[in-house]
Amino acid sequence: QLVESGGGSVQSGGSLRLSCAASKFHFSTYSMAWFRQAPGKEREGVANINSDGITIYADSVKGRFTISQDNAKNTVYLQMNSLKPEDTAMYYCAADALPRIPFRPIYYSFWGQGTQVTVSS
Repeated sequence: QLVESGGGSVQSGGSLRLSCAASKFHFSTYSMAWFRQAPGKEREGVANINSDGITIYADSVKGRFTISQDNAKNTVYLQMNSLKPEDTAMYYCAADALPRIPFRPIYYSFWGQGTQVTVSS
């Protein structure tokens, strides 16, 4: 129901734009989020946009990442600029009608399969 794309390998300082396309439901009434998980680490919330279009970001990505959505395309994006090696992870798109805590994975019902982002120094 959620399909991510746009991952890849870039050098430090580069940019990538991730996309997450939803099917079988229209996410304009859902809260959408991007999470990431590096090897050996817990999954962490990166950015969230709720049904009112309000966005929040993890401190580690503020000023560098931007979450947005295109209701006509039923797609949410994550624009990632000034990438750092520590941004290297598998990135996941998630959706839920009303997650209690935006950056807690347990509160999301729908997940994509993930897309790999690798940033080299």
